[in-house]
Amino acid sequence: MASSYGTSSFGTGMRAADGPSRGPGRAATARLTATRPKPKLKKMLPEVWKLIKPRRFLLAGSFLIMIVNRASGLILPASTKYLIDRVMGKHDLAILPWIVGIVVSATILQGATSFILTQLLSKAGQRLIAELRTQVQEHIGRLPVAFYDENRTGTLVARIMTDVEGVRNLMGTGVIDFCGGILTAIFAFGYLVHLSVKMTMLTFVILLAFGLILQRAFKTIRPIFRERAKINAEVTGRLTESLGGVRVVKGYHAEASESRVFAAGVTRLLDNVISSLTAQSMMSLASTAVLGVVGALIMYLGAHQVVDGKLTTGGYVTYVMFLAFMIAPIAQLVSIGTQLTEALAGLDRTTEILSEAQEDSEPSRSLALSEIRGDIRFENVSFSYEEEKEVLHEISFESLPGTVTALVGSSGSGKSTIISLVCGFHTAGSGRILVDGHDLATVRLSSYREQLGVVLQETFLFDGTVRENVLFSRPQSTEEQMLEACRIARVDEFAERFPEGYDTVVGERGVKLSGGQRQRISIARAILANPRILILDEATSSLDSESEAMIQAGLQHLMKGRTTFVIAHRLSTIRRADQILVVEQGNIVERGTHEELYRMQGRYYDLYTRQHGLESNLFLAPGEGDGEGDKEAELTAKS
Repeated sequence: MASSYGTSSFGTGMRAADGPSRGPGRAATARLTATRPKPKLKKMLPEVWKLIKPRRFLLAGSFLIMIVNRASGLILPASTKYLIDRVMGKHDLAILPWIVGIVVSATILQGATSFILTQLLSKAGQRLIAELRTQVQEHIGRLPVAFYDENRTGTLVARIMTDVEGVRNLMGTGVIDFCGGILTAIFAFGYLVHLSVKMTMLTFVILLAFGLILQRAFKTIRPIFRERAKINAEVTGRLTESLGGVRVVKGYHAEASESRVFAAGVTRLLDNVISSLTAQSMMSLASTAVLGVVGALIMYLGAHQVVDGKLTTGGYVTYVMFLAFMIAPIAQLVSIGTQLTEALAGLDRTTEILSEAQEDSEPSRSLALSEIRGDIRFENVSFSYEEEKEVLHEISFESLPGTVTALVGSSGSGKSTIISLVCGFHTAGSGRILVDGHDLATVRLSSYREQLGVVLQETFLFDGTVRENVLFSRPQSTEEQMLEACRIARVDEFAERFPEGYDTVVGERGVKLSGGQRQRISIARAILANPRILILDEATSSLDSESEAMIQAGLQHLMKGRTTFVIAHRLSTIRRADQILVVEQGNIVERGTHEELYRMQGRYYDLYTRQHGLESNLFLAPGEGDGEGDKEAELTAKS
């Protein structure tokens, strides 16, 4: 049943004072990346191996094909020596057909192997991205609610969809181009040594110095790419919030303000991109300069060797061509290395979020509950969202199966925090929460939440049909069960009037429906789930009086035999509760039935009499309408 309230249940339903505060401009990644040190490349190698290991045979075969591909690519430059020295120099036309045939065959082989490599590795890279996205989404979905309290939705979307994109270069053609370039350079180097040791050694020293410069440059540029991913997530997170809250933005005429916030984020992203482009252009400048120096050096030394008869003209041309084959891959390291650096930065962020502990990952959570009775007991429970800021102080109470426990009190008193603890969204700091005698801290939350049903004041609907939203809590339900739940919750009264009936699309967050209609669907979803523990957070607050009266009957049907918790601000709706807990500043200051608390004339009496003159009481218990208590409340309210 965990899915019936989703990850945003008490992220949206929790009162601001009950949960941790977070300003709208706060960095989207919160504490995830703020204090995390920049990982060294060596520490990332095990993560890279985890990706490669299941595909090692594919990569091994690809490397063999790559060797053939690179070797065949060297046939053309190697043939120029024979073409110039023998065919053109000595007019030996007999070997020309052989040279042409070998070059054509090698070119065809090179093209075929390139096609095979692209097909194998590009598709494997895209499959890897899909698998990683699925893995990250599944992992994030199992993280505790506290994680969602600290991270924006848009940030998490960026983590799932964007950060894994660059990983394709670790599995796809990027890594093959990188290794292939190095292999081509090694082949070319060997042949260059064969042609001229002196020129090759001088060239090698220059390129070695250039390689050391590149290594330092990549160490500098990698944090820039990691920071870019972080900034991109922040900008995406704020943009998602702004688009989701467009009615609030327009209602307060804050379009210009949101535009400035977004522009500031885009500027930060631009500055980061410019920094990386500056670093890349400097590396490109260095590689171009190296090419110029090496080219001039070979031109000078080669001319002397040809004049001295140590090298033929064809040998010199062949040397220059092989030198190009050796230097070109090294020059490409600037672009390929940048891609791999970006991939490692994305993998680092992906690994970071996968290292977050899941709710049921603690060794102590080993108990899987079967069907529960619903006996919930708090024993001296204290809780705080932040250290030294305790929200609940030694709360103790028991809710028996088949009873209704109502939580009342001013906003920020701790009501929603208690409900959050009942749902297992947070763990008690001290004390125990017992479910049928089992400590909830030892229970696998997945088995426990299957037996929870939640109806929140802020109803969340998915952008699907009425049917899909009702079936969300129990997708395997029959059509008859779904229709019965809709009938009890009065969903049928409006759904069957739509042209497409229960297949009507409700829009994002149910925007195409009224607040009351959305709430009825939420109630139907809870009815269909058939939970043992039911949470109602102002479940009928969005309904008109007539609909509220009818749905109260449905809720009475739903609450039979179940342990029910009700958060109520309209106190007239909880007068039949078996126990009412009055919560103030994290303490239970009063407890009892409506009649008992009213006679005490304490905090509950104050809250009730203050509201009594402001609301129409449609939910009187039998015989209450003429009671002396009601007359007294009315007189008190008038006074």
